[in-house]
Amino acid sequence: MKIVVQRVKQASVSVEGKIVGQIGAGLVLLIGIHQDDQESDADWLAHKIVNLRIFSDENQKMNHSIKDSQGAVLCISQFTLFADYKKGNRPSFITAAPPSIALPLLEYFQLKLKDSGLLVEKGQFGADMQVTLTNDGPVTIVLDSFTKS
Repeated sequence: MKIVVQRVKQASVSVEGKIVGQIGAGLVLLIGIHQDDQESDADWLAHKIVNLRIFSDENQKMNHSIKDSQGAVLCISQFTLFADYKKGNRPSFITAAPPSIALPLLEYFQLKLKDSGLLVEKGQFGADMQVTLTNDGPVTIVLDSFTKS
C-alpha cells in the first residue's frame, strides 16, 4: 500500500456535485492498494498514521499525532498511485489491486483507523471524485508498506 498523507486545515470530497465526506483540521489520505497487499500492510500503515507526529505542539514543533490534535481523517482511494510510467506516455495501472481486493482492504484499513478512536470520513470507491483541501504547512508525506522495516 502507498499512502500520501497531507496535513490539512479542511478538506472535502464530492461525487456528482454532492459532498460525500468532509473534515476540518486533520489528514487527507490518498490510498493506493497494490495487488499483493495484505491486511498486515494495512495494520502497519494504520498504526504509523495514528502515531505519526506531524502536528505542532505549543512550541510549534511537529510533536503531536492526529490523536493528540483530535483531528479527523479523510480517506480517498487512489489506484493511480501505482502508475507505471516507464514505457511510453500512457501510464499502466496493472499492479494496482482490482476492486475485489482493493475495496475490502480499504474498508479494513478504515476500520483500523476508526478502532483507534479517529473520526474517519471517506470518498466513494471507484467514483470520479473531486477533492478540495487546504494544505497546512504544507506537510505531505508518502508512506509505503513495501519499504517498512
